[in-house]
Amino acid sequence: MEFSLGQVAAILEGKVEGDENLTVYRLDKIQEGKPGGISFLANEKYSPHLYETAATAVIINESFKLTKPHQTNLIRVKDAYASFTKLLEAYDQMKKNELTGTEEPCYADQTATFGSGCYRGAFSYVGKDSKIGSNVKIHPHAYIGNNVSIGDHSIIYPGAKIASDSVIGSHCHIHHGAVIGSDGFGFAPLEDGTYKTIPQIGNVILEDYVSIGANTTIDCATMGSTVIKAGTKIDNQVQIAHNVQIGENTVIASQAGISGSTSLGKNCIVAGKAGIIGHLELADKTTIGANTGVTKSVKKPGQTVFGYMGMEMKAFLKSYSLFKKLDTLEARIKELEKKP
Repeated sequence: MEFSLGQVAAILEGKVEGDENLTVYRLDKIQEGKPGGISFLANEKYSPHLYETAATAVIINESFKLTKPHQTNLIRVKDAYASFTKLLEAYDQMKKNELTGTEEPCYADQTATFGSGCYRGAFSYVGKDSKIGSNVKIHPHAYIGNNVSIGDHSIIYPGAKIASDSVIGSHCHIHHGAVIGSDGFGFAPLEDGTYKTIPQIGNVILEDYVSIGANTTIDCATMGSTVIKAGTKIDNQVQIAHNVQIGENTVIASQAGISGSTSLGKNCIVAGKAGIIGHLELADKTTIGANTGVTKSVKKPGQTVFGYMGMEMKAFLKSYSLFKKLDTLEARIKELEKKP
């Protein structure tokens, strides 16, 4: 895809300084710019590269003052970083829209339905009674089970697996190797020390604009639904257990784990490797620090929870009870030190 600098400037509501008829077809880092590429300069510590880059064009702020001769063309905008982000989004969307039609071999049951503008990659599978919206992109080796619903403009990346009865909203991204709707970890202990499997008959619901990272697993509910609400972004290698409820616009970083039947509010942040036990409630705007183990509900919105140390249970509980009183103990010690 090639675009003239004049066309790029029109998209970004900017102004060209140079030859607006020159074309670009690639996005480059400014320090690695080559002819045919377009880059941006937002952080002034990179400004020396502006006078050295071989990129065809560089997007810069309206307020940027040149101090040396340069060989590149410029597109001046109000905010170079925001404008380049907008350009990335437009470029990404155009690449996705190029994908249409059906590659062979692939399989779709005759009862499955598809909206307009869909793409089905080679070796993809779509099961019985599944309903695929318009402009959905199903990449090679993706699996979609029976009675799955996928909303418009969603993307199922290579190797992703969506189990039967799952509901995927519009504009969702399910990345490589993610599994949506696998069985929850449900086993009942028996008197002889073995475990009996509890059937997991629920499903998973992803609302609109949800992003699921590579190799993340979201388990179906035992009964009812595991629900990921609109706008939530989940990183790679995250485990979401059965019957979990995650509120709108929550972000969860890599290797975090959330146990069964726990509920997170809106706009929560869960940092990497955090672990949350089951049957808890976390209020809106709760932040969980990296490597934190959450063992109690967080009732007050906006709180930050951090820290956990593995040790023998009784010793840990005793130490923790003292830890919570350290500020009081410190104050008492200081008072004692003042006495003759």
